[in-house]
Amino acid sequence: MFHIGDCVVYLDGTRGIVLEVTDDRCHVLWEDYFVSWENKTLLTVDEELTKKQTIRGSSHVSHPLS
Repeated sequence: MFHIGDCVVYLDGTRGIVLEVTDDRCHVLWEDYFVSWENKTLLTVDEELTKKQTIRGSSHVSHPLS
């Protein structure tokens, strides 16, 4: 299953980040800043890279509007 923010790898090894998800396609921002809609069957989620780039909710920085 694909989610917005997932790091994905295309068949040729190109990496990207999922921007949108439909029933059969993902809107992907590629590492060269090209954006395209790709069939999900051509993509694999890179779990390790996704974990490394995920924004976490716990931060020691206080926000002035909090």
